[in-house]
Amino acid sequence: MRGWRGVGTVAAGAGAVLLMIAPAVPAAANPATAARYAGGASATTYTGQAFDTCTAPPLSTMTAWAASPYRAIGIYIGGIDRTCLQPELTPAWVAAVSALGWRLLPVYKGLQAPCSPSAHKINPATAASQGTAAADDADASARALGLASGSAIYNDMEAYPTGNASCRASVLAFLSGWTSELHARGYVAGEYAQLYSGADDLAKVYTSTAYARPDALWIARYDLSPSLTGWAGIADSYWSQHQRAKQYRGGHDETYGGVTLNIDNDQVNAPVATVGYQYQVTGISAVRARTAPASSAPVAGILSLGSALAVSCQAPGTKVGTSSLWDKLTSGWYLPDYYVSTPSNTGYSPPLPRCMYPFQVTAAGGLSERTGPGASHPVRGTLAAGALAWVTCQGPGSRVGTTAVWDELTNARWVSDYYVSSFNKKTYSKPVPRC
Repeated sequence: MRGWRGVGTVAAGAGAVLLMIAPAVPAAANPATAARYAGGASATTYTGQAFDTCTAPPLSTMTAWAASPYRAIGIYIGGIDRTCLQPELTPAWVAAVSALGWRLLPVYKGLQAPCSPSAHKINPATAASQGTAAADDADASARALGLASGSAIYNDMEAYPTGNASCRASVLAFLSGWTSELHARGYVAGEYAQLYSGADDLAKVYTSTAYARPDALWIARYDLSPSLTGWAGIADSYWSQHQRAKQYRGGHDETYGGVTLNIDNDQVNAPVATVGYQYQVTGISAVRARTAPASSAPVAGILSLGSALAVSCQAPGTKVGTSSLWDKLTSGWYLPDYYVSTPSNTGYSPPLPRCMYPFQVTAAGGLSERTGPGASHPVRGTLAAGALAWVTCQGPGSRVGTTAVWDELTNARWVSDYYVSSFNKKTYSKPVPRC
């Protein structure tokens, strides 16, 4: 990463195998921790080119760089080992840059490997608790910038020597604490790592029961190849469901819109930050906000004409006026998009993402994607152990294990909720809406 070359850390897997008859309990071979998303949560993904630079550029630079091929930027939100001052990185900057259509990859650069050259090292005796503390601090930094629950935050673990078993164990314990605590606080846990140190170590414990597995892996490998597959030592089935990023070129100058920056190049197909986009209530004197994207859902509150809104995502629901979309606020309330000042009142309005809630697949043999909510429906795809199931809503179906809840994915396929890391294994998991 920027400021001190090297490594980072992990993520979560993808794709494979067929679900038939469920065993009595979920298999324990894949150490996914339950994600406790807050009421206003939603995850956001980005696919395409990105860059990162040490200090967040001024808004004028981000405006000029609309002429670039990049539409996402890595931002260093905190950590004791963060080397650059961030005078531009404020809630106002986050809101303004996001409104321009930029996606943000939050990076936290805290304690480093005990065998690294950093002055700020993990204590092997307390590595897991230090990872927990780092996640708590990253949560505070994210909230201060207006990043919403469901955001991905990437821990930056720089390069460290390989072959040191004690050092490796400390790093893995730290990252396990980081992952578990971020999940508990309602975030997607990401890691940035050098391919041949941190990323390799994480891949080797992908199915280990000793460590919590992060949701997304951002590697550093300066070979000028942006490929997100074929990584040495890391199976393509690991971290494959919108869970990978690669920093493939180190610091160099590029110029767009007449402005020059020193940047690293990244290719991304991974979760990023979720933010609140600013809109207003329009076209009606007062509108009822609901607890779900449906006119029949309980009223959560009433908002008057012109009320300022922070919208995190859009979801399908009951048709109101000319639109069947509802806008989810960062508070967790839903409003009919027909009464919100988004650019379109008939369809989705970029840069607003669709609402989704990623959970890791916990079945050791993988999980079948079906055409409907039940084991009798045909199989149309598979998710490997550790893959992220990108859930949009939950509905009733055939019983599997302890639950009859099934999850509809962003690709319109269904998986049994029993085999994903949602928090409730008996009924519906808030804040995921009903289908």
